[in-house]
Amino acid sequence: MYWDKAVETLPAGELEALQLRRLRETVARALLSPFYRERLEAAGVTPESIRSLEDVQKIPLTTKDDLRRRGPDFLTVPKTELVRLHASSGTTGQATVIYYTREDIEAWADLVARSMYMTGVRPGDVFQNMMGYGLFTGGLGFHYGGERLGCLTIPAGAGNSARQIQLMRDHGATVIHIIPSYALYLLNHFEALGVDPRDLPLRLAFIGAEPHSEDMRRRIEAAYGLKAFNSYGLSEMNGPGVAFECPEQNGMHVWEDAFLMEVLDPGTLTPAAPGTVGELVFTNLTRRGMPLLRYRTRDLASYDDAPCPCGRRMKRLSRIQGRTDDMIIIKGVNIFPLQIEQVLMSLPEVHTNYLVELSRKNFNDIMTVKVEVREEFFTEDLRQLNALRKRITEALKSELLVTPVVELVEPHTLPAGEGKAVRLVDRRSEG
Repeated sequence: MYWDKAVETLPAGELEALQLRRLRETVARALLSPFYRERLEAAGVTPESIRSLEDVQKIPLTTKDDLRRRGPDFLTVPKTELVRLHASSGTTGQATVIYYTREDIEAWADLVARSMYMTGVRPGDVFQNMMGYGLFTGGLGFHYGGERLGCLTIPAGAGNSARQIQLMRDHGATVIHIIPSYALYLLNHFEALGVDPRDLPLRLAFIGAEPHSEDMRRRIEAAYGLKAFNSYGLSEMNGPGVAFECPEQNGMHVWEDAFLMEVLDPGTLTPAAPGTVGELVFTNLTRRGMPLLRYRTRDLASYDDAPCPCGRRMKRLSRIQGRTDDMIIIKGVNIFPLQIEQVLMSLPEVHTNYLVELSRKNFNDIMTVKVEVREEFFTEDLRQLNALRKRITEALKSELLVTPVVELVEPHTLPAGEGKAVRLVDRRSEG
């Protein structure tokens, strides 16, 4: 059973006591690594100096650059005790490598199984894992969690859309794990094959690996006839299984018995209040081979510490609002790509794909948003199309505070793929 009521419903005081004990143990373990021994000794931090959870702020922050430069120096065990390594996707630069002991792998599988169980997955479900395997943590993380829970697990991997649909049909998949943009892209293949995904026994989907809006989630649910759950993870903290939605679908419960979460003001790096968007910073509380202290994720979100109707008492993390390092600055205005998606996906006329192009002309930044329009709305009536283009432009201007150039295109004409969607192309350095 992966409903651990004793842990998941711990009163706040007991949870904080557990976290404090594990934080002190983690600091002691971290001192076994060359990197943290230098950092902690320089900061005067010892396990005994951590007397409350607020004392975590005495510990220096850890960054991705630290991992890139000093990766093996983070290890707290001999390499002979390591059984796995994973690496981040490296979309914002050189990949970072994380090492795992056998105990770390087992604990990770338990957390993912706990997460899946919370949404309603049970032994006997047929789980089709449509994420990439290999160095990326998403595929193997969910795979081990599904098997640990007792699901018939199909390691389908990413891509090969026709085969994905065939596997769903042949083996009666009830649960899928899929990138949200690919879930919408896959609908084109269902249509071409004359198959309605709502006729399949699918009932649950886990969507993640890229930011997505609530409207995109609702589109996926309506098109597939299932409940889609948001999840959060990052390779530096294991992978998937850091935070997960419960059936309330109102924020992702952070597994605070395994991770100490901070939300910091991006400018001052001081704690942000509940409901205030800030940068997520995590500390491992149970990892043995390579614990990380106060790791800066660069992800932006807020948290809610109010009781959840599901009965779990652990904090709920909001949908990821963007990153501190993928922010677009147009005419002095800070814009996150997810803001654009939230506007577009809320409009019924918009299809599943769009592309933002940034260019520069006469030293002036120009943002062009190319939007696929649903076939029934893409008519030869120029007045209707112009009215729609104007409405989209005004909606984006209201949200972004800058006026983009909006181009309407027919469905299926923008580049689309079977992996993470490419939503932004920045050509300003070319102009």
